[in-house]
Amino acid sequence: MNRKRLNVAVDGHSSSGKSTLAQQVARAMHYMYIDTGAMYRAATLFAMKERLVTTTEVKTEALEKALDRMYLQFRFNPASGVSEIHLNGTNVEREIRTMEVAKRVSLVAAVPAVRKKLVTLQQRMAEDGGVVMDGRDIGTVVMPDAEVKFFLTASPEVRAQRRLEELVASGKETKYEEVLENLLLRDRIDSTRATSPLRQADDAVVLDNSELTLDEQFDFMLTTIRKRLEELA
Repeated sequence: MNRKRLNVAVDGHSSSGKSTLAQQVARAMHYMYIDTGAMYRAATLFAMKERLVTTTEVKTEALEKALDRMYLQFRFNPASGVSEIHLNGTNVEREIRTMEVAKRVSLVAAVPAVRKKLVTLQQRMAEDGGVVMDGRDIGTVVMPDAEVKFFLTASPEVRAQRRLEELVASGKETKYEEVLENLLLRDRIDSTRATSPLRQADDAVVLDNSELTLDEQFDFMLTTIRKRLEELA
């Protein structure tokens, strides 16, 4: 059956479950999943390796000049069943999920030159449709013409607990208070940065998942997408 392949934008706050849901939706629709958060984390890891970012500041001009040496690519991993981010040819999927990267990612993501380079890459990936992309500015900047847009949110406390459980499950020791503090800081930086701030698109469907199961969220999103497909058929 030859049906139109939509682009689906999934925006929302840090640890609101965007990546997990976007992956599930992409798999169900046989679409490509693009984790823009992983791209910004990889850019942050690059800045860390170049000694161009601390937990409080970025050496903006030096980072801008170094970006020509940063090459990002998604490669499918048969073992995990998903595409994983590679930085300059090396799989950094595990490295980018640490608290060290999390403490710096909003600072690096706020650098206009970084956003320009990554947004250009993301838009190129979505040119042919059939993409589910999650991040902070997908529905407003990267894919403003996406046929379906979601904005996910949950209370800071719920999001911090989810993030803590992810870190513990991956063997990383940290405290709830540290995770909550980092999450609130990222919310503030993401929402107030001058370039492409976190903002709900006017035509986005808002999904507060504070008290929803993963299955309930998935069913809601899939139903919304299929309804849109019928409208465009």
